[in-house]
Amino acid sequence: MRLAHDSVMLERAVDLWASSSARRVVDGTVGRAGHSLALLGRNDSVRLLALDRDPQAVEFVERRFSGFDGRARVLHGSYADLPLHLAAWGEGPVDGILLDLGVSSPQLDDASRGFSTRADAPLDLRFDRARGASAAEWLADVDLDELTRVLAEYGEVPRPRRVARAILDAHASAPIETTGRLRQVVEGVARRPGEPPAKALARVFQAVRIAVNDELAHLDRFLAQLDQVLAPGGRIVILSFHSLEDRRVKHAFREAARDCVCPPELPVCRCGGKRAWLRELTRRPLTADAEELARNPRARSARLRAAERIGEGAAS
Repeated sequence: MRLAHDSVMLERAVDLWASSSARRVVDGTVGRAGHSLALLGRNDSVRLLALDRDPQAVEFVERRFSGFDGRARVLHGSYADLPLHLAAWGEGPVDGILLDLGVSSPQLDDASRGFSTRADAPLDLRFDRARGASAAEWLADVDLDELTRVLAEYGEVPRPRRVARAILDAHASAPIETTGRLRQVVEGVARRPGEPPAKALARVFQAVRIAVNDELAHLDRFLAQLDQVLAPGGRIVILSFHSLEDRRVKHAFREAARDCVCPPELPVCRCGGKRAWLRELTRRPLTADAEELARNPRARSARLRAAERIGEGAAS
């Protein structure tokens, strides 16, 4: 079982994440700590708080951080609760925040977690197996309309109602409790013409995983409170792996980078005199180069966006 992990766009992400003057930074999705270790290795004055929803990642990273003389700390939890974690760390707004969203390579490669479409394993898909319903339990409770919505919105699955009905009909005859059983049910009905089965399966698994982990709600909650946790001059870097995440990040950054949003024909400002508090560092998302893609094909869908807080004014 291969549990190695190649951090996506490592150098570019770390360069953008923390300026040379950064002293307090957060890795909100630490995984195997590739980005964090790179930053700690190049900046011996930075203090780092790492978070992850996956207890296995936290346990792994605790060992990797042991040689940094207390400069790095890892906590089990979600980046969506960053204000609470900063309070526990004894710090206020920080100089840099990094989010590397989605599933890590170790999670995909550990068949027992249920993230892979290739192995037959318990259908779990949770980042934290001690919290919430597993994917199998979620499928046992979901109704046709909700499953159709999840497949359409989170996986862009073609003919989502047909696929949802196939899943629920199969579950009615025998519970869908393994990844292999879900694969058997959907591989014949979820494909676009001429599409490889693996791609169709990946969309269904992605949709169910996002629903089970409530991933978009965590991202939305974080973006809504970004002005509370990022210090003036601080950087925010977000690596996303599908369009649902990237659109949210793009919209949040663009809104925070705009001054008054009233239509130009209005004679008087009615938006409260909104002032920009972010400056986009990447007007277009960065993507992995050919060399990295040859080494790590999973980087193909990655999109990196970065922004910097300006001035003292926060969004209201």
